[in-house]
Amino acid sequence: MQRITTFLMFNDQCEAAAKHYTSIFKSSRIISSSGQSAEIELDGYRINMYNGGPSFSFSDGISLYVNCETQEEVDYYWNKLLEGGKPTACGWLKDKFGVSWQIIPSALQRLLGDKDRARANRALQAMLKMVKLDIAELERAANG
Repeated sequence: MQRITTFLMFNDQCEAAAKHYTSIFKSSRIISSSGQSAEIELDGYRINMYNGGPSFSFSDGISLYVNCETQEEVDYYWNKLLEGGKPTACGWLKDKFGVSWQIIPSALQRLLGDKDRARANRALQAMLKMVKLDIAELERAANG
């Protein structure tokens, strides 16, 4: 069992969220669900969920980060998690339940960590202009 687990407090939609999230991530399952609470596993990562009532809401101060290896993965997770939600910026979106997600290609970390700081900065500047991240465009920008 993982030592630290994300705990999401929904108003009244934790069961719907549990079903939605486990339908998106291929290696996922609902571990338990009572209507009031749920525990899910998304690609081996456990999340606890609970209906806490209207006093609970989500903010951009915390997000779930999805590391993607390919543009196909970026597009898939972006499109699925965006359904009924809204895009924000720089690979972030807010899903239909109000949870913030970052859909980030691993290429971005590689580019931002480049020893050539001018190259890294060009990638950063390109990323700051994007909503959904585009790996090919990030690479083009980095290459000047």
